[in-house]
Amino acid sequence: MRASRGLLAAASGLLLAVAGCTSGDGDDADSTAAESSSAAASTTAAEEVEPIELQDCTDDILGIGVANPRSLSYECGYLDVPISYEESDSETLPMFVLRARFPGQTERIGSLVVNPGGPGGSGADAALSLSQTLPEDVLRRFDVVGFDPRGVGLTTPVECFTDAQKDQFFADEPRPAAPEQLDAVLGLYDDVAEGCADEYGDALGAFNTTDTARDMDRLRAALGDEQLTYLGYSYGTTLGSTYAELFPDRVRALVLDAAVDPDGDVQADAEAGAAALEAGFDAFAASCTALISGCPLFENPRQYLYDMLGQAAAAPFPSSTPGETRQATPGLVMTAVTAAMYEPASWPQLSQALRAARDGDAARLLSLADSYSQRRGDGSYANLFDANFAINCADTAEDVTFTREQVAPLAADWGARYPLFGADSAAALYLCTAWDAPRTPLPERDAEGSAPIVVVGNTGDPVTPLPGSVDLAEDLTSGVLVTWQGQGHTAYPKTACVTDTVNRYLIDLVVPQDGLVCPA
Repeated sequence: MRASRGLLAAASGLLLAVAGCTSGDGDDADSTAAESSSAAASTTAAEEVEPIELQDCTDDILGIGVANPRSLSYECGYLDVPISYEESDSETLPMFVLRARFPGQTERIGSLVVNPGGPGGSGADAALSLSQTLPEDVLRRFDVVGFDPRGVGLTTPVECFTDAQKDQFFADEPRPAAPEQLDAVLGLYDDVAEGCADEYGDALGAFNTTDTARDMDRLRAALGDEQLTYLGYSYGTTLGSTYAELFPDRVRALVLDAAVDPDGDVQADAEAGAAALEAGFDAFAASCTALISGCPLFENPRQYLYDMLGQAAAAPFPSSTPGETRQATPGLVMTAVTAAMYEPASWPQLSQALRAARDGDAARLLSLADSYSQRRGDGSYANLFDANFAINCADTAEDVTFTREQVAPLAADWGARYPLFGADSAAALYLCTAWDAPRTPLPERDAEGSAPIVVVGNTGDPVTPLPGSVDLAEDLTSGVLVTWQGQGHTAYPKTACVTDTVNRYLIDLVVPQDGLVCPA
């Protein structure tokens, strides 16, 4: 999703702590990447790829405090991938890979490659997390493999924002409908785009989804799998469907959960995202007021939040955390709200954090906000948002532009119709207009010739609304739609109906009935 405050799938960033457990040339890759970018022409012939050499990193993973109740083993390493697939003698960049293996594997099928979304989320982090949460029936048959896409995490991370700029981005006015508020947001976008162009030049064009899909095919070959088995969430559905378009004959099974709409234009997608988040907040509010014990935000959580935002603008809420100098501005309040919209399990934490902040202690609110922005305790950040900006803009055609004069009325209009999330979503349309780098627009994706592909969507998804999954399933020649009547972002493996359906598909290639509906 495009990086407004409200439309990004965040990842944990845990694996930055184990970067030293493997060898690789990542320190030099940014300068190497500056030499070329690539285009979207399809590769049809399979290339010879050397098997990947991974080293055991289980002790390193456990050493950073990761629980391992399933006694999995972990291996880490790098796979060299071409910077440009258009140049036969292209230099390479090292792509970070993590593999998780269940101790009780039987009748192993191969690898399940995973991507958590973003763009900018770490696939290696996703493999680490999913290896502890996926059904054991799946783990007995597959290794779980994640890679950090080019520009992300431990794979030549693109870094365009300073930590100070990220602090400003998240603290600034979250509903920039007034001219001076909008000028501040768009000015920051200009500064970030200029800084990225100065730092990377044409190398920014290399951080695109089409080439990441090619990287994923090299990973498939290096793992020894004849065909790809894949689980992608949110933006991961864009990556997965791009792979299927480029390499339809190499698809074994693809699960695309919470699809980004391949058909809607950028403006329509941004408005749909704002509307979905607004509906997500209403669902949170209804859940809170239905509590037998009483809602911490009283009878009208929306009005409670409006009042809080007004108070935070006049006097930001302080935190009791020792050494914390930040206060909860309206921007940080809304970042915390956004973080909780992804998963209903976070709703109690949000209501309690909002109440505590208004009562004088924003510690829990800042913690929730930092979980979304990936701000660390020392004030530094992971590169999630840097990568999100770079990848989204590399994927966007140069003629898709929004000037300040176009954005301003949208911010006013959407701010009125979607009071919490509309203006921010409109302002985010401007970013790629300021972006100065080569582009590789996403291909149209019907993946003709592919094996059946399962697309999963939620009726209550606040980030990638259900119509996106409907459209993707319809566009894919072999697409099959499964709908969960649930709330939150993504569905698998949260509910028995979806879990059983996806498990049978991944393991036994049993394709569900198109249009299957799973109850909440």
